[in-house]
Amino acid sequence: MTRMNHLFVSTTQFLLILLLALGFFGCASSSKNSSPSQATLQKDAGSMPTYYDFGDVMVPSELKLNRKESFVYATGGATAGVLTLKGRVDRDSLIAFFENNMIKDNWRLISSFRAPKAVILFQKENRWCIISIEEDLMSELVKIWVAPTINAPAMGMK
Repeated sequence: MTRMNHLFVSTTQFLLILLLALGFFGCASSSKNSSPSQATLQKDAGSMPTYYDFGDVMVPSELKLNRKESFVYATGGATAGVLTLKGRVDRDSLIAFFENNMIKDNWRLISSFRAPKAVILFQKENRWCIISIEEDLMSELVKIWVAPTINAPAMGMK
C-alpha cells in the first residue's frame, strides 16, 4: 500500500505542477493577447504617410529615409534633389500608393514603366518628379527625384 500511496502522491504532484504551469502560461499568453490591440493602435497611429523634404510628395511610413544616399537643394522657394528610401513593402501596393497620392498633391501622371525596375513619371506646372522602385534583397529601394522645369533654352546650346 505504501507503494500505491507513493504513486498516488507522485501523480498528484505531477498534475498539480502541470496545472500550475498551464495556468501560468495561460495568463502570460492572455496578457500578450490583450496588448496587441494597443500595439496595433500605436502602429496604426505611427503608420501615417509622411512628407520629407518635398512638401508635396507623400511617402508611406513603411519606407525609411536614408539621409546618406539623399541630396536635397532648396533655394528661393524651390526644392530639388533625390530622396533615397528603403522598406519592406509590396511593390504593386507601393506603385499604387504613389500613383494615387501624387494626384492628390496635384501632380499629373505622365508615364510609368514596370519591369524589374519600376519608374513612374509625374509633372507639375514647374517641376518634374521621377520615382524609381527596385528590389533590394528583402525590401524595396525607392528613389524620388524632383527637379525644376527649365523654361528657357540654355545659353550657348544650339
